[in-house]
Amino acid sequence: MTDTLSGRLTRRLPLAALSLSLFGLLSACATTSALPPNTPGAITDETRMMYAEVQDGDITIPAIEDKYLTEEKKRQVVDYWSDEKPGTIIVDPGARWLYQVQDGNTAMRYSVAVGAEGLAFSGNANIAVKRHWPNWTPTANMIRRDPETYKPLANGLPGGLENPLGARALYLYKGGRDTLYRIHGTPSPWTVGHATSSGCIRMFNQDSLYLYDNTPKGTKVVVLPKERSGEGTVPPSDMLSMTGDLADSGA
Repeated sequence: MTDTLSGRLTRRLPLAALSLSLFGLLSACATTSALPPNTPGAITDETRMMYAEVQDGDITIPAIEDKYLTEEKKRQVVDYWSDEKPGTIIVDPGARWLYQVQDGNTAMRYSVAVGAEGLAFSGNANIAVKRHWPNWTPTANMIRRDPETYKPLANGLPGGLENPLGARALYLYKGGRDTLYRIHGTPSPWTVGHATSSGCIRMFNQDSLYLYDNTPKGTKVVVLPKERSGEGTVPPSDMLSMTGDLADSGA
């Protein structure tokens, strides 16, 4: 960070506090846990290229290391059954997947990280705001609760590689009001695919670029509650069969 705000932060905050602010308690969408990487598996060259280093304007997004990837976690088209129209985003926080509905009973599936805040909202919303390298600003409550850490950040933290919102962010609104629920990139790729102590819905920065480019403003978003986790991954005919079997068994 080379701007004036960054210089003020460096002068006014101890190094440890600044580090914590950047990577921990910055917002509901920040990550606060250091999770172990995935067990390395066989990653294809195609997958490695999907998550290679990306030049995005004047910012170079680092490649995702193999140890944080699996073939299952990569962005891919999967079978998915939904009555929602193509383009709709369906977030399954319980399963830690995000689906964007496509034609022909398929969807583009993304692996995501989910924190407590990611489980706090369910229902329908729409994408009202889209941002490249979004700024982050602490809430008034955060400043009151911990003025020493957050007051120096009151004017906002510029977007960049250390910003917890990552390269792209989609902002969910309901009834014209901000839900404070975000779908965004992350500077912490080791969290993707895991449940973490805090955060909204985070994905690899490379995936956030792809989703951003394929999601116009106004897109409908459905966030599934816990009891509906896994919905859409089984054909309706199979679900009816399972329901019938349960009824016959008296369950």
